Amino acid sequence: MRALRAYARSPSALVGSVILLAVLVMGVGAQWFYPADPLGLAGRPLQWPGQNPRFPLGTDPSGRDIAAQLFHGARVSLLIGFVATSISVLIGIAVGALAGFYGGAVDTALMRVTEAFQTLPNFLLLLVLVAIFGSTIETVTIAIGIVSWPPVARLTRAEFLTLRTRDFVQACRIQGLGDAHLILREVLPNALPPVIVYASVVMAVAILLESALAFLQLSDPNVPSWGNLIGLGRNVLRAEWYVSAIPGVAILLTILGVSLVGQGLNDALNPRLAGGR
Repeated sequence: MRALRAYARSPSALVGSVILLAVLVMGVGAQWFYPADPLGLAGRPLQWPGQNPRFPLGTDPSGRDIAAQLFHGARVSLLIGFVATSISVLIGIAVGALAGFYGGAVDTALMRVTEAFQTLPNFLLLLVLVAIFGSTIETVTIAIGIVSWPPVARLTRAEFLTLRTRDFVQACRIQGLGDAHLILREVLPNALPPVIVYASVVMAVAILLESALAFLQLSDPNVPSWGNLIGLGRNVLRAEWYVSAIPGVAILLTILGVSLVGQGLNDALNPRLAGGR
């Protein structure tokens, strides 16, 4: 309750929540607002926003409704962000928890694997995975999760290294509780707050990575992605800039909302900040 009240007192967190709620409503209500296929031809190509009442945000170079793609694309972006973040957080927590709790050879081996993943930039490694396994939306989502876990693992490891020597953990050891109980029931709940906060960063990066892939025409072309829409407007950017600008603004606002929510979570869950209130 204290954390919830602290979150509610943060103006930035409330603004971020409103933005994310609006994007969520767009995604959930996309089928209701625009029941037709968003990738189907709807009218004359490259109609400007407001030019035709049927298309309030205009049409793209193929004559498809931009508003329909925007609403359906919200669902795709949120789904990719959530699933990819879940994958990266699960992998990162598992690796970081084992490395931080046991230390020694286990820590060394797992950290070498983590460093191997960090040798290549995220986007370059993502391009390699997509080139090997294909560019379906499922493959892209899993690949984004796979390339995003190393920072989560390092953060979890740092928390475990600090918490494993605390008195409450030692007391549980004296009582004869096993390692699984100590990791899952004692140390992990206390290590989660900073990981939860960082998950908002992972989600923002996941949305950007998918958009970048789609812009390069390396994502699934059969889904109404914001990145795909930006890519479609690339060839007409000088004359009909709105084709790329509208989904670009949507991505910007979504990333802003996720970042503000993450900042609010940090204010609410960070014990150092909480102590000053």
